[in-house]
Amino acid sequence: MRLLRAAALIAAWVATCTGAAAQEFQLEDVPAAASVPIAQIKPGTVIFADQRNDKLADPSTGLIPFDDWARSRPVQRRFLSLIEPTLNQQTKLKLSVYQAEARFRLPRPAAALDLSRYANIALLERIDPAVKHRPITAADAVPNKDAGAAHNRPPDRRWCEDAKVICAQSRYMFEGKIPQGIQLANKLREESKKPIPDFIEFQSEIMPVTQPHLAELPMLTGIDSTVTGALEQNIFWVNQVIQFGKLLAVLQQHPTEPEAAIATVYILVAVRNDVLNKQREYSNTPMLRNLVPAQLLMGKSSFNSGDSLSAGLPKYARSRVKAIADMMERE
Repeated sequence: MRLLRAAALIAAWVATCTGAAAQEFQLEDVPAAASVPIAQIKPGTVIFADQRNDKLADPSTGLIPFDDWARSRPVQRRFLSLIEPTLNQQTKLKLSVYQAEARFRLPRPAAALDLSRYANIALLERIDPAVKHRPITAADAVPNKDAGAAHNRPPDRRWCEDAKVICAQSRYMFEGKIPQGIQLANKLREESKKPIPDFIEFQSEIMPVTQPHLAELPMLTGIDSTVTGALEQNIFWVNQVIQFGKLLAVLQQHPTEPEAAIATVYILVAVRNDVLNKQREYSNTPMLRNLVPAQLLMGKSSFNSGDSLSAGLPKYARSRVKAIADMMERE
């Protein structure tokens, strides 16, 4: 009996040290992350919400017009948008947005977790292995050298020039049936038109948020407690469909539990309306109905598959948030 007890204790210790005892997070869909009191967030559970059923969302796409979103949610616009609505109007660039937010509890004081150590390409590789990355410099950033993309540029600097940032060029090859569908669409297009790529390529910055912006983040989360760290990824150039994107993870001390932290993660993707509208013609072509951009983006096409971008934004956002929660839980 003593030998059995000793063996059980050793097995438990090994499991704890190797992380095998850690439970994967489970997602719970809610109307809004703020609708769930902090005290009711269970260990191992990610509270997740997106705007697909929002009153501002376009019923045909599930996306919210950027101008409506920016006007009705000025705090979110301030922290999550890469462009201002006035600039959007000046450039006549019409956009729609997909926004998701998630919240989860971590069993350690917030001060014991260092989000800045995730400001690297390795983080991107861990949260989505299907996307391949390589480092780039300011000279490689498209908005820095292309006047047509300059509206995505920060007003006070060029992308990738800040010493605190890591910049990456990333490529994701579409999976499942999407490549065959794109190949067919290209065959049916006029020869003068540029072929549709069978991949998404994008450039982004990864950086820790610093003061004074760090101290202002409770305005966004709605949690009245100290923010000990935040990390953001700004996707400032994409080769098709998407105009820009942002991932922001905010870490705060649990308001009532000294040995716990609360993490809130935001994902915002801005989509070009001209692409959505132009390619609605696919819905009238039986062979291409599964390639209607809005349906593919929102995971409503039979061509959607996997957990990455080919799955559509709702499933992609859930997968990324869950990967971030699992990673932070284990470290």
